[in-house]
Amino acid sequence: MIPQVTPEQAAQVIKRKPSTIYLDVRSEDEFRAGHPQGAYNVPVVFFDAARRPIANPVFDRVVQAAFARETPLLVGCQSGVRSQHAAERLRSLGFAEVSNVAGGFGGSPAARGWRDSGLPVERGDPEGRAYADLEKRG
Repeated sequence: MIPQVTPEQAAQVIKRKPSTIYLDVRSEDEFRAGHPQGAYNVPVVFFDAARRPIANPVFDRVVQAAFARETPLLVGCQSGVRSQHAAERLRSLGFAEVSNVAGGFGGSPAARGWRDSGLPVERGDPEGRAYADLEKRG
């Protein structure tokens, strides 16, 4: 069972335990448009021209190369659905401290997202935390 945390709880965890990583599993375009301050980006899926999701074939390898299995991970997406799937995959890879950010960045009918919670947001591709940089490591 993957623990569920609100964006506010995720922000508190990051504040209390700075080694915690917010892993944004949305697309690169979504990430560039806005993401939690300090987040890293590794898309769990890509979308084809018809907006059908296609699993990122190197997701596991890139995350394993970027983060130690002991790293606490808060996994978020736009609403909490893709991140739940990613969190389950990460747990199966041996990451012990994995939580899903319910409501993700943009929110869902059941939960408010990071952006609307008034939490710190940044835009663009921060060097070293963007998918292109992380993929090079993996």
